[in-house]
Amino acid sequence: MNIVEGRKAPDFTLPDKDGKPVSLSDFTGHDVIVYFYPADDTPGCTKEACGFRDAWKELKARGAVVLGVSPDGAESHRKFSAKFKFPFLLLSDPDKRVMTDWGAWGEKVLYGRRFVGVIRSTVWVGPDGVVRKRWARVPSAEKHPASVLKQLASAAASRT
Repeated sequence: MNIVEGRKAPDFTLPDKDGKPVSLSDFTGHDVIVYFYPADDTPGCTKEACGFRDAWKELKARGAVVLGVSPDGAESHRKFSAKFKFPFLLLSDPDKRVMTDWGAWGEKVLYGRRFVGVIRSTVWVGPDGVVRKRWARVPSAEKHPASVLKQLASAAASRT
C-alpha cells in the first residue's frame, strides 16, 4: 500500500460516469477527498454518498473536491449519481488496481464471515498532493462525511 500520511499520494487515472478519464493530478491546488465504497445504490454506500452531497456547499467553500471510487461501471455510476443528484465525481475501478494501491481492497469481516472486497475508506489529499489524513476503515458510513468535514474545518482553523 502506498498511502501514508505525510507522503505524496500516488497519482491515478480512472474513468468517470461518462467514460472520461479523471486523474488525481487534475486537482492539484485543491484538497481532494477520495472515498472508496463497495457498490452504488446500496444502503451504507447511499448514506455515505448522500452525506457528502449534503455537505457539498461547505466542502466546496473550503476548496475541496470529492471523488467517490467503486468497482461499479459507468452506467451504474450514471444512474446512482442522477438518482441522488451528486455534485461530485464517481469513478470506476473495475480491476481494483487503484483500490489495491490505496489500501481499499483486501480482507474484511462482515457478520463474522471473512472475505476479500472493498474496504470502506477515505483519503484526504492536500493541495500539494500530500496525504493529510487516511481513514483506513470507516466505522459508520452515515457519520463519516461529517467527520471529514470536521477535519477539514479543524485544519483550516489551525492555519489561521
